[in-house]
Amino acid sequence: MAEEQPAEALDEVASAAQEKHVVVVGGGIAGLVAALECAKVGLRVTLIEQSDRLGGAIRSVEAGGLSLDAAVEGWSIRGAAVRALAEELGLAAAIVPAAVTDTWIGGLPGVAPLPERSIVGIPDNPWDVRVRRIIGWRGTWRAYLDRVRPPLTIGKERSLGKLVRTRMGDAVLERLVAPLSLGVYGTHPDDVDVEAVAPGLSTALTRTGSLSGAVFDLLVDATPGPRLEGLAGGMPQLVEAAHERLVELGAVVRTGVRADRLERHDDGRWTVETAGDAPEADAADQVVVATPEAEARRLLAPVVPSLDAPVEVVHPVEVVTLVVADAALDAAPLAAVYPLPGTSRAVAVVDSTARWPWVAAAAGSGVRVLRVFFGAAGEPAATAGLDDAAAAELARGEASTLLGVGLRDVRGAARAPFEPPRPASALGHAEAADAARQAIRTVDGLAAVGAWLAGSGLAQVVPDALKEGDRVRRMMLWNEPGE
Repeated sequence: MAEEQPAEALDEVASAAQEKHVVVVGGGIAGLVAALECAKVGLRVTLIEQSDRLGGAIRSVEAGGLSLDAAVEGWSIRGAAVRALAEELGLAAAIVPAAVTDTWIGGLPGVAPLPERSIVGIPDNPWDVRVRRIIGWRGTWRAYLDRVRPPLTIGKERSLGKLVRTRMGDAVLERLVAPLSLGVYGTHPDDVDVEAVAPGLSTALTRTGSLSGAVFDLLVDATPGPRLEGLAGGMPQLVEAAHERLVELGAVVRTGVRADRLERHDDGRWTVETAGDAPEADAADQVVVATPEAEARRLLAPVVPSLDAPVEVVHPVEVVTLVVADAALDAAPLAAVYPLPGTSRAVAVVDSTARWPWVAAAAGSGVRVLRVFFGAAGEPAATAGLDDAAAAELARGEASTLLGVGLRDVRGAARAPFEPPRPASALGHAEAADAARQAIRTVDGLAAVGAWLAGSGLAQVVPDALKEGDRVRRMMLWNEPGE
């Protein structure tokens, strides 16, 4: 921490700040947050974005006469960083909680709700009637053995799938845990880090001696109520407010500008060379790369050699939004349905009108907004290669099957592809992200933010960008890195 400074010294710092220039490459939420952290203390900031809009994955689609969130509908309340950002940007009145609804498993045949007391699908009571409905008597008896078998793996297993399989058996793993893991994280539980998705579970397992007992122990102190928040009217408001605040602070924001390469000068400053006829930004004292992983590595590898490893092929996931007016939906499950692995070409169906009251009010009586998700575990989405009409028809069919109703009256549809980052829940993500960030920090004047480092989800991306933005401005103002 910088020591408290006398007024004269602070005036000098404020004046010097205006002479420092930060260029942020990438206008998704991570880039916007990092830019705000620098601009709010008086640093000169230029933000460039390759596409013609800001926000990255935060965007809207039009379907059935409604303007709806394309994929990112809200944020986890964990950590409260996103709420604080929204409040700082003047959006406090728009913040709304998601409704508390059941989560369902499809493909049984039929659908059944998950047990109310569970963590990532792991139940605290294998004899719960909801558990037995999904995994059967044999699966229930196998899960019960968790309570009586020796605690051989306690505190040692990082793989969620291996832990659940060993303690409670294949039925709990494949019929309760895997549907959620694939639908929420896009990854099979075998490749999910226990601590990332269920903090404290391993410690509780050591303390209680069983996995179900650990879940029970953690749920004792769990706060009831919604775990998600969003913005009434849609998440793009967060992007628009951030953009407006940057402009108010004097930042330069340019869209439609692609960064071609980074060049370091003898004096330690940087130039971000741009493609085509786009004018280059002034030389920068600091460059913050806030793009997806492949683009970030393309820009950084020539100046950070340890980042030149090949990037895994990433298949886009797709979200198809359906606006449906069908009386048959009155008998369908509300909120989210996740299918058993191998029983559906979709990985989830989410009823946005059940989850978000503001969406239900906008849609009107008798109309439901369904979001059908395709693509997981590194495989191409089933919609890949289809035209819009065919993708919408596939989504209608998959939603009909998962919800157990025949959907006919589809008033509108829209599709949105996204490049998924490696989830923070994936085994090895934390180590890989830390190694990449440390390599970048060895080169003066460079920093990086974004979901490929922080993990997917606003609750991961925003606090990470805040922290890195604070580190950058400390370097610019005080020549100290911070934490």
